[in-house]
Amino acid sequence: MRTGIRLDSSGSRGLRAALIASALGMAPLAASTAATPADGAMPVEAGTAAAELSAEIVPLVEAPLADTSDDPGAEQAATTPLGTGTASYYGRKFHGRRTASGETFDMGAMTAAHRTLPFGSLVRVTNPANGRSVTVRINDRGPFSRGRVIDVSRAAAEELGLITRGHAPVALELIGG
Repeated sequence: MRTGIRLDSSGSRGLRAALIASALGMAPLAASTAATPADGAMPVEAGTAAAELSAEIVPLVEAPLADTSDDPGAEQAATTPLGTGTASYYGRKFHGRRTASGETFDMGAMTAAHRTLPFGSLVRVTNPANGRSVTVRINDRGPFSRGRVIDVSRAAAEELGLITRGHAPVALELIGG
């Protein structure tokens, strides 16, 4: 692939190495603050050819995440209440069919259908009658029955205790929103 950039022989090696390092997610060691002198000055003469400069290339490493195990509120993600309503479930009849998101419906997965929430949203569904709750991922549109706010998969319905009646009042919370 030609880029239209012409390099002279003295600068091409250093630039080529920098481009390759950049493509591989690496940076020259001199680019880090640990490799610079304390005063921040880089002792390089203006006439020095790039081929004479040697730069050690090291991979970029992400900083470790802060340990939040001492924080009791860190375990629970931020939630946004979505309100209450009636939940129903769908299962065997739709198993293996395509959902509105394009994936195949699996009645054994913790998924659900909602009219407006974006696909991939995580929702905590709680049955206040028995205190059980599950987290489902929105991957379909619905429910299309009047008065229902969410359709959960059969696996989620079993966890919530919806199987016998087929529907129940629930409370919804958006996780991470």
